[in-house]
Amino acid sequence: MVRARRLGGNGVADAVAAVIVALTIGYAIVDPPGPSSWWPAWSAWPVAAVMSFPVAVRRRWPRTMLGLACAAAVVATVAGAVAAGAIWVSFVPTVLVLYLVASTTSVVWSSGGLSVCVAGGVAAILIFYEQVFPGLAPAAAPSEMPPYWPVEIGAICVLLTAGWAIGTVVRWKRDTTARLVRHLAEAAVADERRRIARELHDVIGHSMSLIAVKATVANHVADARPQEVRAALAVIEQTSRSTLAEIHRVLGLLRSDGDPHQTHLPVPGLADLPELAAHARSAGVEVDLTVREEAVLPPAVAMSVYRIVQQALTNVITHAAPTRCSVTVEIDGREATIEVMDDGPRHGRPPRVGHGGHGLIGMRERAKMYGGTFSAGRRPEGGFHVAARLPYDPNGTMP
Repeated sequence: MVRARRLGGNGVADAVAAVIVALTIGYAIVDPPGPSSWWPAWSAWPVAAVMSFPVAVRRRWPRTMLGLACAAAVVATVAGAVAAGAIWVSFVPTVLVLYLVASTTSVVWSSGGLSVCVAGGVAAILIFYEQVFPGLAPAAAPSEMPPYWPVEIGAICVLLTAGWAIGTVVRWKRDTTARLVRHLAEAAVADERRRIARELHDVIGHSMSLIAVKATVANHVADARPQEVRAALAVIEQTSRSTLAEIHRVLGLLRSDGDPHQTHLPVPGLADLPELAAHARSAGVEVDLTVREEAVLPPAVAMSVYRIVQQALTNVITHAAPTRCSVTVEIDGREATIEVMDDGPRHGRPPRVGHGGHGLIGMRERAKMYGGTFSAGRRPEGGFHVAARLPYDPNGTMP
């Protein structure tokens, strides 16, 4: 519908332009600067209409109309139906159609069209001044611009070249813009893929770490303490269900992108941090969770805070459990600060090498996305420390 309206508007503009050009050509033939044509005066208007018709329909058949406009101007010139001293006006329709051709077709094709039009115009003018012009009756009054074939040829060449050059520049800018739009679209797709990869990594990594810990516990105490096995299996079942629901949520967000009618599913935030702490406790990590929220956190920032805490706890479960861990989240209206510290493995666990892999990379990327800072490393007294700062404005964007 929008394209139809656009074509309709352009068609009206082309029709108006064709009428204006026809009136100009007709007036130039009726009142030329040089000798009048031997054709009857009334013929000026149908001749002008035929030469200007290609302008009105140039958008439908640009290449065909270019050939028709050039042929009409050449035939009218050779037949002596044009205005001596203003033949270049007869080639204005050709210039307008050539502009459209240059702006919509390849440079090779439009260059060929330019060459043919220039050659046709030059040949027609030379024939006119050689064969037609000597037989015309002298002008009633001397003209300020007497007919002179080099001027006519120069004017036609300049006009045709200018129309082609402008059309070529327009096409180049249009193609450049299209390439930029495609590049931005590809970059957006790549960013979306990275976002989904981070989401799935955080969800699956945290849950599988918890499941692996509980499965190991159940395997070791299966014979001696069956009640603990049941408790471990219950945690595994609950974690599996919540993980599947979270994966469905992430995939649902992927499917709903760009669909305004798709219901937006809730994203995790600060309210879900106690559940994270509870999962970590069930895996043998004594979590001390503290959340100081002095201002409402935008949803996008809240989800990043949640994911950073989730990944940090996943690393603690994987590398240090059972242990003790403190999680502190502070929101002051300008930035969100996150600090996760653990005491390291307790007795019976070998010292860890340290947190690493995609977890730290993902946390660092989330902090960097908001222009924040991220640091992680071993504590001198033992254990590991993770700290992140996410500045934001009330809209949830980077300040």
